[in-house]
Amino acid sequence: MSASGSGVLEVLQPGIGSTVQDRGRPGHRHNGVPLSGWLDALLATAANALVGNQGEEAVLECRGVGTELRVQSGPVRLALAGSIKATWIQSDSKKINLPAWQSATLQAGDRLTLGTAETGCAYLAVAGGLQLPQALGSRSSYWRAGFPGVLGRALRPGDQLPCNTWESVDAREWRFPTPWSLRDDPIRVILGPQADHFPPEAMAQFLHEQWQATTEQDRMGIRLQGTPLAHTSAAAADIVSDATTPGTIQVPASGQPIILLADSQTVGGYPKIATVISADLPRLAHLKAGSQVRFEAVDATQARRALQEQHTALSRWLQTREAFVPAGFIDEHALLQCNLISGVLRADPLTGDIP
Repeated sequence: MSASGSGVLEVLQPGIGSTVQDRGRPGHRHNGVPLSGWLDALLATAANALVGNQGEEAVLECRGVGTELRVQSGPVRLALAGSIKATWIQSDSKKINLPAWQSATLQAGDRLTLGTAETGCAYLAVAGGLQLPQALGSRSSYWRAGFPGVLGRALRPGDQLPCNTWESVDAREWRFPTPWSLRDDPIRVILGPQADHFPPEAMAQFLHEQWQATTEQDRMGIRLQGTPLAHTSAAAADIVSDATTPGTIQVPASGQPIILLADSQTVGGYPKIATVISADLPRLAHLKAGSQVRFEAVDATQARRALQEQHTALSRWLQTREAFVPAGFIDEHALLQCNLISGVLRADPLTGDIP
C-alpha cells in the first residue's frame, strides 16, 4: 500500500442523507455532546478494510440515493460496503459498473455515481480515510451542533472532501468473496430502566408485537408504529430527564416507541422501556420506513457474550479478504513469479540448435 499526498473528492451532488462519519465522540456526553459516528460500525470497518485502512478512518455514510463524486485530485483508491452499487465514469466517458465489496482506483477526472443504499445504510471508504479537520477528536458530521471544519451542515455541490492519493505500481485490488451479513431475528434488548412505568401486559406486548419503522427517522432516532403501549398511569409517561444512549427505546404518552440512534440527545424525559444491546445496534441502521422489527429480552451476560461472538465472527470474515486483478490489467506480480522459459542457456543464432 502507498497512500500519501493530497487527494480531493469533489461533491457534484450530495444526494440524500450522506454524511462523513468515523467512530464518533466518546467521552463528551457529560457536556451534552452526542456520540455521533457511524450507524453500522461493522459495515464501516469492512469498507475500511477493503482499502487497507486500520478500521477507524472517516468514511462517507450513505443512507439514500443521488450522491455523485468527482476525483478532483488523485488517483484515489476507494470501496463500497453494503447493499449498494455505483457507476464509475472514467474521464474518457467510459462507464464501469462498480459493485460493493471490492476496491477500485479512480484517476483524476473520474466520477462516481452512487446507487441506492438498498437496506438503508452503506459506506464508501477511501485509502487513508477522509481527511476533514477534527472537532473534539472526531471527523463525524453533526449538523445540530454545527461543528466548524467538519462541514457542520448538509453536503452541498462543490464541497471538497480531502483524502490521500494512491501511488502503487501493483494493479491488484482487494475484495471479499462473500458479503458481511447481519442476523435476521428479533433485535435483542435489556429491559428497563423504567420498566416499572409499564404494566406487565404492556411489557409482554412490547416483546411480542411486530413493530413497523415509520418515515419519521433520521440519525437521531426512529419512531415505530404498532398497538400503543400503555403506561401504568398518565403521570408515568414522563420522568425527570436522565441519561440516554444510542439504542435507548423511549415510550412517550402516545405509546409508540422511539429508538435513539447515534446522534441522539444525551438526556430525555420519556420513560425507557428497554435498550438495544451493543451487538445489535448496527441492525438499527437498516430499519428503513416500512420494515418490520421484533424485540427479544436478554440479560447483561448474554449481551456481553453476543458482542464477543460478533467480534470473533467479524475478525474471521475480515481474514477472507483476497487480492484480484481487475479486468483489463495484467498481473505483473504474478507474471514475474512464473518461470516461463527454463533449461535454455544458449542457441545457435543461425540454426536454433542448442549445443
